[in-house]
Amino acid sequence: MSGSPAVTLVVGEALIDVVHQPSGAVEEHVGGSPLNVAIGLARLGHPAGLAAYLADDRYGELIQRQLAQAEVDLVPGSLGASHTPSAKATLDENGAATYEFDLTWDLPYELPSDFGHFHTGSIAAALQPGATRVADAMLAAREHATVSFDPNPRPTLIGEAHEVRSHLEQLVGYSDVVKASDEDIRWLYGDDADLGQVLALWGQLGPSLVLATRGGDGALVHVTATGETESVAGQQVSVVDTVGAGDSFESGLLSGLLDAGLLGSTDARTRLRAAGRSDLLPAVHRAVQASAITVSRAGANPPTRAELSDVPGRA
Repeated sequence: MSGSPAVTLVVGEALIDVVHQPSGAVEEHVGGSPLNVAIGLARLGHPAGLAAYLADDRYGELIQRQLAQAEVDLVPGSLGASHTPSAKATLDENGAATYEFDLTWDLPYELPSDFGHFHTGSIAAALQPGATRVADAMLAAREHATVSFDPNPRPTLIGEAHEVRSHLEQLVGYSDVVKASDEDIRWLYGDDADLGQVLALWGQLGPSLVLATRGGDGALVHVTATGETESVAGQQVSVVDTVGAGDSFESGLLSGLLDAGLLGSTDARTRLRAAGRSDLLPAVHRAVQASAITVSRAGANPPTRAELSDVPGRA
């Protein structure tokens, strides 16, 4: 990793999505929510590293090749698993995916320290034995970096909501920015959960910015410093599939906050805590646009910086 103040360390699973199309066709794609976020950041011009748990087998080689193409560093130690994880993704007629997983998750190696922002979530944050090590790493990262978290729970792997709720809330408390989908929140708190109330609750636990994505309807945004909760509209596009949509939202959000100097260091954390809606909403709009581009094409294929209309190119 480069040691740049803005470099982001993403910790979490990398896997192969074995996608079953409604037509019966089967395709193999590199996936995993944290991997998608790391690649999304790199495509938007932000240096990123990924700490994962895979093997040096055929699937592992596919993952390493895609990371190299995106110029994402794979952290040394990531190739210690017995086999590379995979997920069977079955798409319905509307392009929505359901998943069955074959994976183990652990973090049995030392993480680098030369990063300014730390991101994690999904399976890595909740599946043992690695989940406890991820929580410890989040807490340690706060000493010199900002932290973001996307719960993105996978019930078939991590158990019932009541079994993981308190653990995930602890990780919310370690974070500066938290993004979850409306489906995630309703799984954790029940179908009658009020999104705005949950976001406000999470804000009280520690993060300065908390968001709930709502598919094509955009996002609900809560700013802890002011107590404001605001709805941000989505972009209307023709949906090919929703694979990777939330991850593209996440990388777009982090990109906007990094560019605004609101993530990437402990000084940035201070600025983030004081930020108001006008400081934060441009990053949310970038996230919405990134997600809309991703759902308009097949698979987890996040946009490049040049594809976003709100962002100048980097030198």
